[in-house]
Amino acid sequence: MQQVFERGGTLEISVARLGTADSSSIHSHPLVDPQEVAGSSDLVWRLKIVSLEEESVLVEAPVALGETFRIDDGIALVGAITIGQNRWKFRSRKISDERPTGARGVCMRLELPDNVERCLRRFVRFEAAELQLPSVSMWPLLDPRTIVAAETANEDAFRAFVESKTPANIAAPMPSVGPKFTATLMNVGGGGVGLRVDPQDSAVLGRHRIFWIEISLGRDHPVPIAVTGKVVHTHLDSSQRTYIGVSFDFTFRLAHQQTVVEQIQRSMQQAQSQPK
Repeated sequence: MQQVFERGGTLEISVARLGTADSSSIHSHPLVDPQEVAGSSDLVWRLKIVSLEEESVLVEAPVALGETFRIDDGIALVGAITIGQNRWKFRSRKISDERPTGARGVCMRLELPDNVERCLRRFVRFEAAELQLPSVSMWPLLDPRTIVAAETANEDAFRAFVESKTPANIAAPMPSVGPKFTATLMNVGGGGVGLRVDPQDSAVLGRHRIFWIEISLGRDHPVPIAVTGKVVHTHLDSSQRTYIGVSFDFTFRLAHQQTVVEQIQRSMQQAQSQPK
């Protein structure tokens, strides 16, 4: 933790889901096999470390698209520390919100973990209380001007769901796109998301940089986040999987940004309302 702080690094944090009798289970964001998590909805946030003390660590609060997403005091958290190719996972708990002098916004004070566990680089299967990462559907966007109808339909479906609590059954229109492929949502933050693309699907990243993206938030959130994204950086890991940073783009419909914010907010509230 001290090494990460000295390098101006970040922690990856998610609200813990303690749905089994073994409430001490350690979640494993970097290690979950996406084949095991269909329909999942855990969001991971990459948060900058502000200060480090003997029994706590202060990190920036989750922020996306200019909005801060609050985590309630006392909420159990799971996280990961990354140094180079090495990862460690840990458990923590939210203590309080603070606004220290010089900080860019609200910060969260977290319990410093008593211990951390080294993560293997490849997938490891854990028991039922694992962190589950959302599946992402992606299509090369051939004509960005065609997204307006699709985004409008997504907004209407989300409003209908929130008001009636039942999924909308009307098929949403699609913009002008190329062939579909899938990715895994690794983290959220700033103006976009971090995704992981498996080797068999990564060739398209060399030909296209703008994509139509649908992020499934699980059975409790039947209307996916649907948005245009621009790939701003990529890198390969040792298993030839491609990690991509994607910036959301609302050039053709700025009003859609608020719907995306509300969908993320609802997902965060739902995660914190689960039995602890």
